[in-house]
Amino acid sequence: FGSSVCAAESKILFLFVMKCVVVQDGHCVVVQRDVPAPSGREILIKVHASAVNRADTLQRKGQYPPPPGATDVLGLEAAGEVVSTGPDVEGTWVPGQRVMTILASGGYGESVVVDERQVMPAPARLDIRTAAALPETWLTAFQLLRLVGEAMPGEHVLVHAAGSGVGIAATQLATAMGLKVIAVAGSDEKLETSKALGASAVINYKTTPNFGEAVRAATGGNGVNLVLDPVGGGPHMEQNCTALASEGRWVLYGLMGGVSPAMSLLPTILGKRLVIKGTTLRARSVEYKGALVREFSDFALAKFEDGSFQVKVDKSFPLAEADAAHEYMLTDASNGKIVLVVQENSSL
Repeated sequence: FGSSVCAAESKILFLFVMKCVVVQDGHCVVVQRDVPAPSGREILIKVHASAVNRADTLQRKGQYPPPPGATDVLGLEAAGEVVSTGPDVEGTWVPGQRVMTILASGGYGESVVVDERQVMPAPARLDIRTAAALPETWLTAFQLLRLVGEAMPGEHVLVHAAGSGVGIAATQLATAMGLKVIAVAGSDEKLETSKALGASAVINYKTTPNFGEAVRAATGGNGVNLVLDPVGGGPHMEQNCTALASEGRWVLYGLMGGVSPAMSLLPTILGKRLVIKGTTLRARSVEYKGALVREFSDFALAKFEDGSFQVKVDKSFPLAEADAAHEYMLTDASNGKIVLVVQENSSL
């Protein structure tokens, strides 16, 4: 009888307060907050799992604050179940329905509200923890290839950080779009994963620091049409210029290598007529994210259901160990996504 009372009290408590992770003094700390109420087109989701992204580690360092109006709770993606909806929702969302979503923030908590346009049904083939590792990186990769990079079938694409969540997603998406992938990473284990997922050539930048020439050799001397670059400044810039074909596109979506540009490359950029585009996803409008989710869902969700696309999870941590999860990401050792488990006994 006593355990039943405790369970009931726990359920009632969930309706009002939740555990979540915020940044205090440069560390991830678990705190209690009120459970948010959905308004407008929002959905209240009971979060079962989230995942770590590079942006989360920058927010922990104080270098990447959430967009105006967003919660300070960490987390750019989550998966769980629908609890309730706001008065203006247009979709058919059922309490208990398994869902996954991209977020401006808030994924590292037991509950989150998000506009329905950013929410997708979680593929039945995936358990809920694996589904949590899908939204941010796969939507980012899809955006880089289709919306920003304007990739066309038959083109060559250079995927940096091929063992990262975005890199693993981009390799599979690009292959499915009819592109030829050149995967670059710093370990042979990560490159073996890339090969298995469809990369036509792989290059270890640690053993081949002048990888630009290796990329040209792998493309018959032509170079790649598109580079997906989370590295930014440093020696990679020169190698990207070498690797790119004339009139190639260079999509910059991160600054892992720092912010110092190589100005001596301007003549090459000019001579090759290269196009450099910078992009982020977090601060985009709900309308943009909604259109991205729709296009991605139409292209990709069925491929998760039939097993054509794989979500690779490297390691899982309890929510209370978010700090350790961040430190693990910063080692660059992960080969796949790092998941944060919010509901330890989830059966979804």
